[in-house]
Amino acid sequence: MTAQPKQFMTTEQYLIFERQSETKHEYLSGEILAMAGASAAHNIITGNILASLHNQLRQQNCTIFPSDMRLRLFQQNAYVYPDIMVICGSIEFDDAEQDTVLNPILIVEVLSPSTEQYDRGKKSQYYRMIPSLQEYLLIAQDELYIEHFIRYSEHQWLFSEATQDRRMLQLSSINCSLIIDDVYNKVQQR
Repeated sequence: MTAQPKQFMTTEQYLIFERQSETKHEYLSGEILAMAGASAAHNIITGNILASLHNQLRQQNCTIFPSDMRLRLFQQNAYVYPDIMVICGSIEFDDAEQDTVLNPILIVEVLSPSTEQYDRGKKSQYYRMIPSLQEYLLIAQDELYIEHFIRYSEHQWLFSEATQDRRMLQLSSINCSLIIDDVYNKVQQR
């Protein structure tokens, strides 16, 4: 994601602009941020997770969304595009267009050098304020490393890691698991 050039709009102006745009932009309190393309590793990791979770969720009342589904963050007056979201039960849409959701239970972000600071900082803080969110993953591209956050209570999160030594991650909110070798399958490590 890059902030050039900066443009400022109302949420209504942003949605009109974004729905007509050929490229994606995130929105934060009037500021429009153009999203850059992702690396091969980012796309492979995202695809691997989508495939694994989609297969495991087929018989559950959960829906998985890739990065083209927008998420509205009311408290921050923001719209973002997480790499992956899972919603269980009824999908709450922001409006009749059904292109913006409100109630993910799981969010996955694959870290990129250009977005890592934002994904770990403000964006992570914003995600933790979503009432429906139960789990949040940060996936490294350049090493076998996944950070896993599980909501413990309203303002407490439990942190764990999946690494070369711990190869399986249980996603209790959606009754699924991720095997770290599957997440990184076909990714060339640097």
